[in-house]
Amino acid sequence: MIPPSTGRVFIFSAPSGAGKTTLVHRILDAFPDFAFSVSATTRPRRNHEVDGRDYHFMNVEAFKEKIAADEFVEYEEVYPGRFYGTLRRDVTEKLNLGISVVFDVDVKGGINIKKQFGDRAVSFFIQPPSLEALRTRLEGRGTEGQDEIERRLAKASHEMTFLPEFDRIIVNDDLDLASRQIIQIISATLETA
Repeated sequence: MIPPSTGRVFIFSAPSGAGKTTLVHRILDAFPDFAFSVSATTRPRRNHEVDGRDYHFMNVEAFKEKIAADEFVEYEEVYPGRFYGTLRRDVTEKLNLGISVVFDVDVKGGINIKKQFGDRAVSFFIQPPSLEALRTRLEGRGTEGQDEIERRLAKASHEMTFLPEFDRIIVNDDLDLASRQIIQIISATLETA
C-alpha cells in the first residue's frame, strides 16, 4: 500500500478528438490540489504559450542531453526533430510532497508512464463512442483537412488496439457522465491510498 503522504498518478490518453483534454480540465477543477504534469517539447512556442506553464520549451540538443542523462519518465519523437516528454524531477518532487499528478499524454506515453509508476498510477483510456462519432467531431472542429482527418482516424483505430494496456476505459459519449465516472474512480482510489 502507498503511504498517504505519497501522491498518486492519474494518466489520461485518447485518440485525437475523444475529449481527453476537456475531461482533464474537469478533473483538475474537481481536484484543485492535484498538479498537472507539464510536458517538455522541442516544438516552437506559440505566441499565447508560457514556458513552464504550457510546456517546458527547449531545443533538440538540450532535449537529447536530458534523454542521455535519463531525466525523462517517458519521451517520444513524434515527428522528426519534434520531441515531447515528461521530466522525471517535476513528477517525483510533487509525488514526494504528497501531491497527485495528472497526465494528458498520447497512448504510448500513457503506457510508459504506467510502467514507471505501477500501482501508484491509474491509467484511463478515453474512448470515442465509435470511429464515426470521432469523424463527426473532427470534421466539426473545422481545423483539419480531409487527409488529416483520415490520418487521425487511422491513428485512432491503431491506438484503440492498446485498450487492454489501460486500467480503465471511459467511453466519452456524454461528457458529464464520463466526468462523473472518472471522479468516482479517482475518489475511490484516493480513499484506498
